[in-house]
Amino acid sequence: MKLILKIAVPTPLRTLFDYLPPANVDRELLQPGIRVRVPFGKKSQIGLLVKRETSSDIDPKRLRPILEVLDSQPLFRERDLALLEWAARYYHHPIGEVFTGALTEQLRQGKAAQIRPKPTHLSLTQTKNDCFPSQLKNAPRQYALYKILENNNGTIAYEALRSLSWNWRPAAQSLAAKGLLEFEEAESPQPAPPPQIIAPNPTQQQAIDIITTQLGQYAAFLLEGVTGSGKTEVYLRVIEKVLAHDRQVLMLFPEIALTPQLQARFRSHFDSPVGVYHSGLNSSERHNTWLRFRNGDLPLLLGTRSAIFVPMARPGLIVLDEEHDTSFKQQDGFRYSARDVAVKKAHLNNIPIILGSATPSLESLHNALSGRYHHLHLPKRAGNAQSPRIKLVDIRSQSLSGGFAHSTLETMALVLQRKEQVLIFLNRRGYAPVLICNHCGWVAACPRCDAKKVLHLQEQRIRCHHCGHEQPFPHHCPDCGSTQLHPLGQGTQRVEETLAGLFPGAKITRIDRDNVRRQGTLEKHLRAARQGEIDILLGTQMLAKGHHFPNVTLAVILDADSGIYSTDYRAPEQMAQLIIQVAGRSGREKKPGEVLIQTRFPNHPLLHSLLNEGYPGFARQALRERQAAELPPFSYQTLLRAEANKPETSDKFLTLAARLAHELPGKDVLILGPAPAPMPKRAGHYRSQLLLQAPSRSILHKLLDAWIPKLEKLPQARRVRWSLDVDPISLF
Repeated sequence: MKLILKIAVPTPLRTLFDYLPPANVDRELLQPGIRVRVPFGKKSQIGLLVKRETSSDIDPKRLRPILEVLDSQPLFRERDLALLEWAARYYHHPIGEVFTGALTEQLRQGKAAQIRPKPTHLSLTQTKNDCFPSQLKNAPRQYALYKILENNNGTIAYEALRSLSWNWRPAAQSLAAKGLLEFEEAESPQPAPPPQIIAPNPTQQQAIDIITTQLGQYAAFLLEGVTGSGKTEVYLRVIEKVLAHDRQVLMLFPEIALTPQLQARFRSHFDSPVGVYHSGLNSSERHNTWLRFRNGDLPLLLGTRSAIFVPMARPGLIVLDEEHDTSFKQQDGFRYSARDVAVKKAHLNNIPIILGSATPSLESLHNALSGRYHHLHLPKRAGNAQSPRIKLVDIRSQSLSGGFAHSTLETMALVLQRKEQVLIFLNRRGYAPVLICNHCGWVAACPRCDAKKVLHLQEQRIRCHHCGHEQPFPHHCPDCGSTQLHPLGQGTQRVEETLAGLFPGAKITRIDRDNVRRQGTLEKHLRAARQGEIDILLGTQMLAKGHHFPNVTLAVILDADSGIYSTDYRAPEQMAQLIIQVAGRSGREKKPGEVLIQTRFPNHPLLHSLLNEGYPGFARQALRERQAAELPPFSYQTLLRAEANKPETSDKFLTLAARLAHELPGKDVLILGPAPAPMPKRAGHYRSQLLLQAPSRSILHKLLDAWIPKLEKLPQARRVRWSLDVDPISLF
């Protein structure tokens, strides 16, 4: 019987490719889920065997055999392949890119699916080479590194070398080439912290009991708990039960910054190894963790969005913390939602999933209210902690000091006098968002985007935060030559400078993407904050997500107005979530907390809804508004984006695309556009978009199935860069 192998190859084409088996390989080894090397055009590609068939639509004489079988056992099991096929089909993305994208970088390159021990230490060799020390006289860094090793009994961990102000790795490579040292794998002496035994309160225990009765079968739980209510304790207790049955747990979280805190909490609770998987790790670390979890050697994996596609050997439970967070949606390339893929993965593996949040997304709330999810509540903070008092600070007609109202500064001073901590939130990094010439009105604009350049004063640069274009600080106006260039607005760098002047004795730490680029810096700052070594914490949304600062009793939100008036219908929801999340950092222990929200719109219904009814009241009102407007989650959307070097090129493609969509059956599908994107020009390309909306998924996807092949055949499709975003969360 003829055997046809259906291979997923990483190309933009939305199809599997047919190949013949090699003559010298046992056909029983050719199982779906293995990697193979195949001829593709004039080159070869690493692909994944997805299916075995007995016939092909292509003339068998034109089919070529695969070149090499790379795996003796499938990397993906049947349920993993089913998930990837579903994801490619649901998000209408090229299937080869979906399948190979689920592999690690090293596996995509065709390297062996073997765990590679990672060297963690440098060690001096037993005997000194003749080149020492004479040949090190002209190599000061090699000599310095050698002396560091000598002073540490001949061995030192990589971790201990992080404090060096220079890069030690080239010097180590040179010393190794001379036979003076070697790279070794050794267990780092990192004992787990002592376990914190916390008895669940009655509401936590009720949630634990309800979830654990569903172990071994599919069930989706929305765990809605106010900030500080102990959702993590519920996760830990349920995970404990799952691990006791020798099953694996996958837990997703939205921000890499949460890794140290979560890992420490889990290591203190479980004797089992705790793996971590996110983009901040190097390729070898991700490769090893992927294989260990896939093989079943790792019982518990903590990861960000991409970890959802790591195969589970013995599936037991999936947990998604901060399920509302937009970081779970991939915004380029394969635009999937890790939250929605996680629910599908739990269903295919017949295991429960917990979606936890203090501010659930309206989609998840709608699923809970309609009975698709079990809705669990943790309405009060755990222990003796009380919810913080939230107060609006009307800054209209006020003279602000560096962005701060006088009453805000007075409250901050009182908190600092009590030796308590203050958290300042401003979701705008840099020094100032605008640089303007006071003489002629020139504004520093990005030449590649419809956006202003942000001033980074410490670096003496102005930089576009959308495309990365930057230049040195201009000391003269390029239009009129004036030196009267002034920054407008507040960024975190400018606020840090203001705070240093207002509170000269306070220890201030800024946490944003600009200030924590160096590996280990973020962990160092967060550790210092938790230990009370910092008086004022200033930062962007990196600070808002899940962190526990025991001594923070005041949270100040400097600019709460940016999300109130927006063209994006999701902006109020996201702003409400951000306010509640930031407020949740205050008063998490025995000391009462307070939150000050500076606003120029103190009478806005969104703010009053949050103050008077909390997030649940706001969410109920927002759902009623969405239903009246027939917006998601009461309808389903797909966004077709196009960009080109000229605006008319992308507009023409989308106009033809809209015409094709109107010609297809599907009268209930609303077709809006084409229209310019909210930022019409970005990174030198002109952007337009077309929005499709339908009352049901099935109606929308039926049209997409017929529409996309027609789009691909348009001559204009090759003149633009276009992409499809199913269930978009940003129309930007």
